[in-house]
Amino acid sequence: MSDTGTIRLLIVSDTHVPKRARELPAQVWRAVAAADVVVHAGDWVDLATLDLLEARAKRVVGVYGNNDGSDLRARLPEVADVELGGVRLAVVHETGPAAGREQRCALKFPDADVLVFGHSHIPWDTTAANGLRLLNPRSPTDRRRQLECTYLTAVIADGALGDVELVTVRRDAPRPQRG
Repeated sequence: MSDTGTIRLLIVSDTHVPKRARELPAQVWRAVAAADVVVHAGDWVDLATLDLLEARAKRVVGVYGNNDGSDLRARLPEVADVELGGVRLAVVHETGPAAGREQRCALKFPDADVLVFGHSHIPWDTTAANGLRLLNPRSPTDRRRQLECTYLTAVIADGALGDVELVTVRRDAPRPQRG
């Protein structure tokens, strides 16, 4: 927890390392260092990415996705439920089609305040009729049909989620050549 009593979140999904990127971008690693909790909504693909994230992050809450093999499934749940600063958070990789998502998820996760999900690589920030907030950070490494790669940051303070921001991943500047 930060000095101010707030919990800083980094929310990512669909990192697909090493299939879509050789490694997570430096910008994402800086965000990991600044976060109190990293939430990963699946499709890691590589166990080494989980190991690195657990070594560098203060805390990781993660689930496996449809592209994750038995090694990741042995270490991660399909659904994670955690309470952070009075906010009940659920994490899952897939939620099905966009049509009817809010109603479907509100029924499936009645005890959650926030549902983090991935899979579609499409950013999502909506609220269901029952107050469930649904968040999809897209992917920090795989644009797919989107214009840019992204992740989410957010803050939990006074028992509420706030300051949710979709952050664009900038391409890292080329490293200087030694000559």
